[in-house]
Amino acid sequence: MKRVAAVGDIAQRLVSGDRSALARMISWAENGDPRFAAALSSVYGKVGRAWRIGVTGPPGAGKSTLVNELARLLRAQQKTVGILAVDPSSPFTGGALLGDRIRMEDRTLDGGVYIRSMATRGSHGGLARAAASACDVMDAFGFDVIMLETVGVGQAEYDVLDAADTVVVVLCPGAGDGIQALKAGLLEVADVLVVNKCELPGADRLLNDMSEAVHVRWLKRDWNVPVVACSAATQVGIESVIEAVEQHRAHVEAHDVAAVRRKKRVEQVRHTLEAGLSASLWSEKGYARRVERELAAGAVPHDVAAGLLSELSARIPSAANSPRETPR
Repeated sequence: MKRVAAVGDIAQRLVSGDRSALARMISWAENGDPRFAAALSSVYGKVGRAWRIGVTGPPGAGKSTLVNELARLLRAQQKTVGILAVDPSSPFTGGALLGDRIRMEDRTLDGGVYIRSMATRGSHGGLARAAASACDVMDAFGFDVIMLETVGVGQAEYDVLDAADTVVVVLCPGAGDGIQALKAGLLEVADVLVVNKCELPGADRLLNDMSEAVHVRWLKRDWNVPVVACSAATQVGIESVIEAVEQHRAHVEAHDVAAVRRKKRVEQVRHTLEAGLSASLWSEKGYARRVERELAAGAVPHDVAAGLLSELSARIPSAANSPRETPR
């Protein structure tokens, strides 16, 4: 009973504006605490009011500085801002610098801004689940805008961005970012492209290259991805970035925003399901020992995997493809 009461208490405090409850629920989400699902369910009716901006791009592009400046302008518009910064963990120690707080030091003293860092800790699907859940918590808390910053351009970062309504991809000149963006598929996830550090040599070339790439790749899309130049460090062009984000928001809201968000929720369910299944399949009661035995007997890894996949697929009931009946 105490455990249930604690869940209800945390949820009530969250919607009442208690930041300690906000921090606790995000920790529950990050750690996969079983209390989180019940707590979120009780406040889920308040989720969906905030606009979520994902900010990604190669390391060194100036994402944290840009997020800091975007938050400054949003606060000037009297909007409250929640920031979730995902930092990479060391593959050796598991530790993370969580340096985004250092770059956003100006915002830490602002009562209308909340900054939370989240370390990857080797997580992939679990990271996407935790990030989306943390955004839900911030949304229920009542922030007007939520910014989600990821470091890197891997699949894990793309999965995290499923939680965002608008994805801002940040590049900078002189680092080969244009080629990297094309190779890593960054253009495919971008709703707004930002060329940061526009005062540096090569910025105009990168701006033109990205504008041309966008024109070629998205000629038939219903949204023309804008390419915006700015310098976050010198506070130049930040208004243009905000304007581009607002234009994308207006575009999405003019269409079926509920359908767009529902599609992203499908991905959130997929990430959660994959993480849960992976943990179950490879637990002590799962298939780990069986796989070891078969490999020790000389089986080919591909054949072992194919056999398990066939066995698991046969166990999926046909009702999985049918809508679940609503209890009367």
